[in-house]
Amino acid sequence: MEIPENVKTYTMSSSTIWFDEEGILFSVPKPGKPPELSKEEILKELDQFKEIVGHKKVCMVSEANPESRPPTKSERDFIAEQINGIVKAMAIITTSPLSRMIANLFFGLKPPPYPAKMFSNEKDAVEWIRQHNK
Repeated sequence: MEIPENVKTYTMSSSTIWFDEEGILFSVPKPGKPPELSKEEILKELDQFKEIVGHKKVCMVSEANPESRPPTKSERDFIAEQINGIVKAMAIITTSPLSRMIANLFFGLKPPPYPAKMFSNEKDAVEWIRQHNK
């Protein structure tokens, strides 16, 4: 995904995020391997994220990082618990078989209480997420 020129961006530890004109949140990974964060660092980042989204649930289109490592069970459980309160629906874009496997593992072992689907391109992901952004 390309970051549009006319949007306000926010820098997170492993991604850059922005909203489109419809209020959909987009996230692209920073180049390279994502940093490993402690639970305290994850909570701090989630607090920052909640401030950015206005403490409400959002529809999100996220590009997977092909350099991510599979999360441990405790990481999966912790992350899933934390994002349940801030995600209304999530479309994940990945062309990497490894990223697809990691996402399938994450959602297969800990299915989210919100709609989530993987896509190979941005156009299809945005079309799907729009139906949940009402």
